[in-house]
Amino acid sequence: MSNIPETGRTSRITIRLVVLQVLVFSLLLTLGGRLWYLQIRNGQEYDAKAASNQIQQVVTPAVRGSILDDRGVPLADNETRLVVSANRTDLLEQADDGTAVLTRLAGVLGMKPKDVEDKVRLCDAHTPRPCWNGSPYQPIPITDAATTQQALQIMERREDFPGITAEPTAVRQYPSPDKANAAQVLGYLSPVTDKEVAASEKTDNPLLRSDQIGRSGLESTYDSQLRGKAGVTRYQVDNLGRVIGKAGDTPAVPGDNVVTSIDAKVQAITEKELNDAMKAARTTYDPVTHRNFKADSGAAIVMDNHTGQIIAMASEPTYDPNEWVGGISFKNYQALTDAKSNYPLLNRAIQGESAPGSTFKVVSTSAAIRAGYSEDGPYDCSSSFSIGSQVFHNDENESYGPISLARALEVSCDTVFYGIAYDQWKKDGGTDPKHPKDWFYKTAHDFGLGAKTGVDIPGEVSGRVPDRQWKKDFWEENKAGWCATAKKHKNDPNPPLKIAIAIENCPDGYVLRAGDSVNYAIGQGDTLVTPVQMARIYAALANGGTLYQPTIGKAVVSPDGKTVTPIRPKVTGKLPDSKSTLSYINQALAGVVTEGTADWKFQGWPQDKIPLHAKTGTAEVSGKQSTSWFDTYTKDYTIVMTISQGGTGSGGSGEAVRRIYEAMYGVQKDGQKIDPKKGIMPQPVTALPKMSGDGAAVTQAADTARFDDFFANTPAGGPAQDPAPVLAALTPTRTEKLLYGRKYT
Repeated sequence: MSNIPETGRTSRITIRLVVLQVLVFSLLLTLGGRLWYLQIRNGQEYDAKAASNQIQQVVTPAVRGSILDDRGVPLADNETRLVVSANRTDLLEQADDGTAVLTRLAGVLGMKPKDVEDKVRLCDAHTPRPCWNGSPYQPIPITDAATTQQALQIMERREDFPGITAEPTAVRQYPSPDKANAAQVLGYLSPVTDKEVAASEKTDNPLLRSDQIGRSGLESTYDSQLRGKAGVTRYQVDNLGRVIGKAGDTPAVPGDNVVTSIDAKVQAITEKELNDAMKAARTTYDPVTHRNFKADSGAAIVMDNHTGQIIAMASEPTYDPNEWVGGISFKNYQALTDAKSNYPLLNRAIQGESAPGSTFKVVSTSAAIRAGYSEDGPYDCSSSFSIGSQVFHNDENESYGPISLARALEVSCDTVFYGIAYDQWKKDGGTDPKHPKDWFYKTAHDFGLGAKTGVDIPGEVSGRVPDRQWKKDFWEENKAGWCATAKKHKNDPNPPLKIAIAIENCPDGYVLRAGDSVNYAIGQGDTLVTPVQMARIYAALANGGTLYQPTIGKAVVSPDGKTVTPIRPKVTGKLPDSKSTLSYINQALAGVVTEGTADWKFQGWPQDKIPLHAKTGTAEVSGKQSTSWFDTYTKDYTIVMTISQGGTGSGGSGEAVRRIYEAMYGVQKDGQKIDPKKGIMPQPVTALPKMSGDGAAVTQAADTARFDDFFANTPAGGPAQDPAPVLAALTPTRTEKLLYGRKYT
């Protein structure tokens, strides 16, 4: 029996009861506070969320705008195809969740039942593709290649195919008008990623999981204008996900059209001539390597001198952009990204960097005149030039004696530029400069080299001007490796060239040496340029010194054709030359065609009627055959062509560039007659193409009329004739009228 007094026991019980009461009261107070927070403080927010859980959205993709050439011809458009789709909501109402329906559908379409079932399953972390990545409440496409007969079978037997539809739908296509490929210019589409969808949520036009967006080229640059805005239909659903009513509808807004400065006919001839020049080079013997030239890649640009607008841009090797339509196969993707294919996805016009060779001498001429060197000279064009024990040779050891700077440009005399550059290097202080003027490097920057031009397609690279700052940065990045090599081979009496360079660069690789300067003056050494940079420079020489930002987009046109937003030429700089210097360089470059390094390719050219200016370039590349450069211009146009491992400038590209000019101006083969009516573009196209009321270019109005005439005679039960040939022949810029206004069943 306990000895604890009765009063002590009662006291402890009382304390326990009080603690219990406090605990219960605290719990009630917490619950009450939480209920107040949920029902009063945040009640409206949770009411809205609860309501939204009863609404599901079905997305109607917007018709993507077209990319048109300067005359309104579609370069990227929408092809009307018969698309068979399945509605998961209707299928799940079937006793077997739609398995029987999908099996019958597979039989009609000539597909395997499993392939059809895989198409309609929803994607998640554990589901392999193919699967559906969009909303489960919107129609899921099974095929976009259905025949008219298959579509009619499905629609005439609706009781056998509940939840299945077959209707015309827009599918992206790249029609290659006049055989103009323009793959790297146009780009391609591919599905969005979850990261891109999340990043776009707070924008004016958020991406949907089922969207496709531009991945390169114009499709990427102008994606927001081309894409339009998807339509959204909102449905009320019950707690089992069944649709019980419609809550609203926002129609799709089709994308804008983008009119470009590309001319399909000029693009086609530029691509053809570049390809033919590369084929010809591969049959030409290289006396240096004692085998035929490889001509493994190339690029060509045609630019309007007065605006900087690009009329044609070709890159080799190339590919068919239609390979991406509907999703590219693994096999085709692997082929496009394999080293054996030499990476056709690269746009070598803006991403191909190489030494410019003698085409760079226009920059060196400008630098020499700015530095105070006489235009007339005379300068000794000897067969070689020596600095200490190092000998720099003229091309093929040619010698022209005392000549002017203009004549040095005409015959592309290396030793003249060696001499001037070496003299200026000494004036700047040699290896111990105090306040160097650096005219040759400064002038290259003033010409826009070493920086992106700002061309309106993604992926452009900046090239390189190997000035003192670049030398210092490059040395700091590599000195550890150079010094480690130098230490390892310090006792080698005759180290290989690569090791000898490392030994030399270890202590003072940041120093700008005489050899660097003389090589740089003729466009060799560490200098890198792109074709679009050189086209911009030569266009500026032609137009009086204005550097334009190169552009391809010319205007954005609304779907109805009523609102036109021009993309105006943008001046980004001026060449650092006086009018007299520009005139001097122009005269010299005309002499290249008539009595210089390009005259053998332009015999009979009507120089008095269409004055042509040119500069040839043959750039040496370590471990490879020489790169061919040919930079030219007339009053209106600049054409630049380059071929990697393609030989000399005029030999590799001269004939091809001449043929492009002949096609543009209507010059007959003998050069004695010019017929502008037979020329593709005897003068630049400045006006925008006329647009019809539905936003289509006038050139396509006849196609739309054919479509309307066809469906005007269609009986209620379906087409009396097969519409496939009519649909295939159409090239409508605006397809929403065709898709939504003339559906047939």
